[in-house]
Amino acid sequence: MKLVVIGADAAGMSAAAQARKRQGPDKLEIVAFERGNFTSYSACGIPYWIGGSVADRDALIARTPAEFEKAAISVRMRHEVVGIDLDRREVIARDLDGGGESREGFDELVYAAGAVPVTPKWAQITGGGVFGVQTLDDGTAIQEWLGSHPKPRRAVVIGGGYVGVEMAEAMVQRGLEVTLLERSAHPMSTVDPDMGEKVAGAIRGLGIEVRTNTEVQGLESLLGRVRAVVTADGTLPADIVVLGLGVRPNTTLATEAGIPVGVTGGIRTDLRMRVVGPDGHVAGVWAAGDCVQTTHRISGQPAHVPLGTHANKQGRVAGINLAGGYATFPGVIGTAVTKVCELEVARTGLSSAEAAAAGFEFVTASVESTSRAGYYPGASPMTVKMIAERRTGVLLGAQIVGREEAAKRIDGLAIAVWNRMTVEEMTALDLSYAPPFSPVWDPVLIAARKATDAVQASEQG
Repeated sequence: MKLVVIGADAAGMSAAAQARKRQGPDKLEIVAFERGNFTSYSACGIPYWIGGSVADRDALIARTPAEFEKAAISVRMRHEVVGIDLDRREVIARDLDGGGESREGFDELVYAAGAVPVTPKWAQITGGGVFGVQTLDDGTAIQEWLGSHPKPRRAVVIGGGYVGVEMAEAMVQRGLEVTLLERSAHPMSTVDPDMGEKVAGAIRGLGIEVRTNTEVQGLESLLGRVRAVVTADGTLPADIVVLGLGVRPNTTLATEAGIPVGVTGGIRTDLRMRVVGPDGHVAGVWAAGDCVQTTHRISGQPAHVPLGTHANKQGRVAGINLAGGYATFPGVIGTAVTKVCELEVARTGLSSAEAAAAGFEFVTASVESTSRAGYYPGASPMTVKMIAERRTGVLLGAQIVGREEAAKRIDGLAIAVWNRMTVEEMTALDLSYAPPFSPVWDPVLIAARKATDAVQASEQG
């Protein structure tokens, strides 16, 4: 039997590794195609490499093509799959360096082509200096540009999501003057506005100019290099422009082959990561990673949440199942974390806007507390916000903004959201306590108590 994998990063190579673990080379041949120069790397680490926190690019690479070859997984680097023939059970691959095309037959196919940056028409200019941050090749290109002559002095980052905020900080660390543009009212729009304002304050504290409610109209270039960003409020000089406008599922190849996509633009799969069409499963075709549509466990609605954590899990599930085992991927709840300088930001479940869009009636509760006992050295402030269903008190979502040792508390809250705990149940959680780690009443418990009061007050009202 032969397995062909399209995309040799997190999802694709997790699937390949799991399939190989369960089926030896004498039973299963595995061929993976990768259009880039790297396999199995941490794209989330790119901003930290560019900013200097990670010294070596290779530190971001988990497994090289040579390591996969030792495991009897053949990786065709710099080969882009340009066609899928489901009837003939073949893929058509183009050698990006040597030229020419080849066909590779398959019995099982894993589509793990990832996502591509959202690039508006105004960003498609003639000249260099405009970058997305999706692949390690992208990161390498940014590093080379920053070291070019004349050396860039001014950076404009467009988009205030996780990648945009992290790249803005990285540019400051590289000594550039930085402006962050965001079309909404505050950066980090996946958290509520009151929490987003705290993030905006931290970004400005780094010396970054933050412009919100700003619509970009175009880019200007001169002599093959970007020179300015044009907005409705004026033109900003720029030697480098970073696009943090989000990503979309990379499914063009799939749709051309007749593989269906869902309402989010991602490929529809079942819990076992088998591709689902209008007439049932597409025989022998699996999909995983940033190119797939999944389900939000709280809203029950289709979702596209492109994170390496999900990609690795989904790839693992696909690999186990195609090799004869059994595993499922039950969905996501939108847990995410990042940092801006010393400020940590985390969220899980639904934001207030998402809860409203999903039709929930809810209450919110926010508390200010500290990461440690107030008298213990190093105690720092944090804000914990909870969103609970009005009638049942079930925790729908939570957000944290704070300093050191604040954000990872979101993991406990994610467990509560995942298991549909009520905020009243959470008030009795047996959380660890010692002055170096927490006040005697952990901020999570205080927030749960306040949310419980809000739920009870709404019932009385």
